[in-house]
Amino acid sequence: MQIRDLPYPDPGVPDARSGPRFLLWLGRNQLGGQLKAVAWGLLHHMGIAGLPVGAGLAVQAVVDRSGGRLAWAGGLIALCGAAIAVGDTMLHRTAVTNWITAAARVQQLLARKTAELGSALTRRVAAGEVVAVSTGDVEKVGWFVEALSRFLAAALAIILICVGLTLYLPELGWIVAAGVPVLALAVLPLLPVATQRADIQREKGGKATELASDTVAGLRVLRGIGGEELFLGRYRAASQEVRKAAVRSARMWSLISAVQVLLPGVLLISVVWYGAHLALDGRIGVGGLVTVYSAVTLLLFPLGQFEEIAMAYSFSRPSAKRAARVLSLERTSYDDERGGLDDARPTGDLYDPATGLLAPAGLLTAVVCGDPDAAGRLAERLGGHAAEEEKSPSVLLGGVALDDLPLDAARASVLVQDKDPVLLSGTLTELLDVPASGAVDAGKALDAAQCADVLDALAQASVDGSGDPMSSRITERGRSLSGGQRQRLALARSLVTDPEVLVLDEPTSAVDSHTEARIAQGVKELRAGRTTIVFASSPLLLDSADRVVFVHEGAVAAVGGHRELVRTDARYRAVVTRETEPESEELSVSDALTPASVRALEEIEESA
Repeated sequence: MQIRDLPYPDPGVPDARSGPRFLLWLGRNQLGGQLKAVAWGLLHHMGIAGLPVGAGLAVQAVVDRSGGRLAWAGGLIALCGAAIAVGDTMLHRTAVTNWITAAARVQQLLARKTAELGSALTRRVAAGEVVAVSTGDVEKVGWFVEALSRFLAAALAIILICVGLTLYLPELGWIVAAGVPVLALAVLPLLPVATQRADIQREKGGKATELASDTVAGLRVLRGIGGEELFLGRYRAASQEVRKAAVRSARMWSLISAVQVLLPGVLLISVVWYGAHLALDGRIGVGGLVTVYSAVTLLLFPLGQFEEIAMAYSFSRPSAKRAARVLSLERTSYDDERGGLDDARPTGDLYDPATGLLAPAGLLTAVVCGDPDAAGRLAERLGGHAAEEEKSPSVLLGGVALDDLPLDAARASVLVQDKDPVLLSGTLTELLDVPASGAVDAGKALDAAQCADVLDALAQASVDGSGDPMSSRITERGRSLSGGQRQRLALARSLVTDPEVLVLDEPTSAVDSHTEARIAQGVKELRAGRTTIVFASSPLLLDSADRVVFVHEGAVAAVGGHRELVRTDARYRAVVTRETEPESEELSVSDALTPASVRALEEIEESA
């Protein structure tokens, strides 16, 4: 795989059982690139290893006054220099390619998993951890993949050099062959401590990133309540914890580096001291001593790869563990005797066996839950995004389990709009350019969502001066808009999609009662003949629904019209009217609605 061929047509199915298994899977998928890097690295290291041989032959030729052997030694040195240049260049090129392609593979896997899980991802994994995995962790994993091939090449080169020295000059070669394994393994006792400190550093860094992400996301609210300095102080404290952990980790790696310098120095001194005595006794020639001395000196370079691979693994292991944790998340699936289905999209009633909730096809069904968190979880279930710990049966659409459908078909059949939908940066045209049936154009969706004032505001803020709101840019997460404006644009985007089933979780919680009443009427008219489910507790939305379902303690407790349930069900009345103690079983509709809600309903009736 070359960089120009990215992205991968298919990044594959990762082994996400653990961090080391994930790293091993990445390595296997890059076996060709790894072997190329090992080959080029071996050429590079053997070129370096050949320099002492050439230098020793040249010195011995001068001692023996042999011009022919001196010329031959010069040619060998030149050949080694060419091997070093070519090997180093191609090793760097291949290793960096391995790094980038491995990082790209992980990025594609994360993007695919994000698209598969949707908003359920951040409910199972903290947002800060997702950010850390997709940025810094990807780089750490790529670093290990890149360093692995260079380490293997260095290890093979060291073995060959030790064998060569033993055969060339046994008197000194056995000292080198015995000392090099000690040098390579001397840091092993220190690695667990270094790895543990690196893990602590990464953990604290992830928490600091998560805290920063939450603080930035809620900065507007924090400024409003005067809590900005409090959260900034917490982030400063978290940053100091990260700094202290990084210093402790760096101290251990500094100790490992010191050992990597001290022990080779001891070996080099021992070889020179013993070799000098052998040369004085006439047992070896001067050229042989120079060869061994130079070889031991140059061995320090491949030995440095041992420290790097240890660091790369220590830092990449927790990163790979976090990536594997995200990639191991799956949509809840239930196998049955029918096996898989094709891409056909079912139609019909939407039914949840866990709660008994039934949304008849073509009707607007309002759902009332006393617990807002339970409402959010139920909305996710209806869209096929049940929490991982839930083991209840799948939601059925037209008698077909959503979990039996291909992901694309399930997403196209049931669309869930979260309570806090996200607006991506770009123009309004780009915001509404989403996969859709084509039956609802942008204008109708914006009208139904009551976005006239939003369009006016965007027209005034038009960058090109054309006054066209569709070409006006929306800032990241819609920060330039109010909460109600963001909510209505998100609703318009969902209406444009025109799915078979649309699930809305509190779609009008940030708008005033008059706008809410008009939105309720607009959505009902635009979605006529389509199945729509609205989670709400607003009397205006509930009164416009074809049927209302009251869910209490995880099960359907009552079904009917809003006005009927207000009169007959005290628990429903308590949720909708915010009563603490119901005073009577009989309550008029006007008592259940706020004065503003009554006025809004009167305006709707007059306009009709």
